[in-house]
Amino acid sequence: MDDFPALVHHGGKDGVTGSCHELRLDAHNGLLIDCGLFQGEEAEGRGASDERSPLEIDFPIAHLKALVVTHAHIDHVGRIPYLLAAGFSGPIYCSEPTALLLPLVLEDALKIGFTRDQRLIEKFLALLEQRLVALPYGRWRQVAVSGATHLDIKLQRAGHILGSAYVECRVKDVRGDESRVLFSGDLGAPYAPLLPAPRSPYGADVVVLESTYGDRVHEDRRSRRSRLQAVLEHALADRGVVLVPAFSIGRTQELLYEVEEIIHRRGGQEAAPGLPWEDLEIIVDSPLASRFTEAYVRLKPFWDAEAQRRARAGRHPLSFEQLTTVDSHADHLRTVDYLQRTRRPCVVIAGSGMCAGGRIVNYLKALLGEPSTDVLFVGYQAAGTPGRAIQQYGPRGGYVVLDGARRDIRAQVHTLSGYSAHADQKYLLNFVQRMRRRPRVVHLVHGEATAKAALKLELEALGIAVRC
Repeated sequence: MDDFPALVHHGGKDGVTGSCHELRLDAHNGLLIDCGLFQGEEAEGRGASDERSPLEIDFPIAHLKALVVTHAHIDHVGRIPYLLAAGFSGPIYCSEPTALLLPLVLEDALKIGFTRDQRLIEKFLALLEQRLVALPYGRWRQVAVSGATHLDIKLQRAGHILGSAYVECRVKDVRGDESRVLFSGDLGAPYAPLLPAPRSPYGADVVVLESTYGDRVHEDRRSRRSRLQAVLEHALADRGVVLVPAFSIGRTQELLYEVEEIIHRRGGQEAAPGLPWEDLEIIVDSPLASRFTEAYVRLKPFWDAEAQRRARAGRHPLSFEQLTTVDSHADHLRTVDYLQRTRRPCVVIAGSGMCAGGRIVNYLKALLGEPSTDVLFVGYQAAGTPGRAIQQYGPRGGYVVLDGARRDIRAQVHTLSGYSAHADQKYLLNFVQRMRRRPRVVHLVHGEATAKAALKLELEALGIAVRC
């Protein structure tokens, strides 16, 4: 590899999970951007021929000077414990909100997938806290590297979840030539609840761009909130339970924000016959989501102007009266049993977002076979996950395999893609087009082949070279 700086991908190049990209500055220096977990088919297929673990750090790390975390979703941070265990000793840069959220995410991941030994977990979290370097948005920070190469990084708001960032890298090589490389992380849709919209930078030479929804266009916010209300009203009309698989961080808080707004606007009206909106119970069954919601409240200074106006008006968009949280496992099991017996109309938000584990699975096993149940997807479902199977085969009366057993799908299945935390094709293009100095090349990552192909055509129509 003679041409530097160069890009090396350790995950997230050919799919939508496991994001992990390296900016190789020269033969002796590299910067890692994210270190995420593989999920679904990507986890199952990874290393199938040589029995590697999908968690294994199978790339050299001695030359890596730092890790930059774009945001705290598990598909961007889930392999960090294994990176540290493999010997990585550099700083971990992230935004100020992410520095608060990341330990919560990794503590939960360790409990689920590694150990219940609290002493070991606390030891890891103490090490993580030592390595974390919280950066304010919009300020350059020098990264210590060896030799004559120089590297500065800057985080800018990405609008994906609270604390999310895209990363600008300013590289000066041994000759003094400067280049700009930008890593998008996951870009959010404009006008997302709670979050300021991302703004394009002045320019970049190379952009590593996510393409999750590179072949789709979302609804605008008013339309998708109207659709959310309509789906809830339709689902509750048969007095059933609405199950919403959602990621504990980001999507859950945005949904609560939107539901509070619907209840506020529709006060005194009925969500379904005999069920006023103000009497509709919203259950968040996830201790992790509850902790994240508390953290979101603490991070109020990072909310957008609209959310802060609501808070100043005395409203509580993340902790309103109709909201019930379920924390303990025993209470979770009692809630599942109660809803299975009574079919009480309510909305249950539970993780995981792709139904690949977590408490949503018990609800699905108990209620997926009931025609009065509705399953509402508001986020991306990766290939090979139970969520994708329910989304794909549910409308056909098919089945899904949960915990090794086949479950027939008699519930109604809905998808509101407008509530994705990812930018759609229009705004991905806008992000690039609005740079005053457009990149000479865009590398598309974090997307399935069809999404990449569609976005590639649109970018090439703008005269930009694209690599997938």
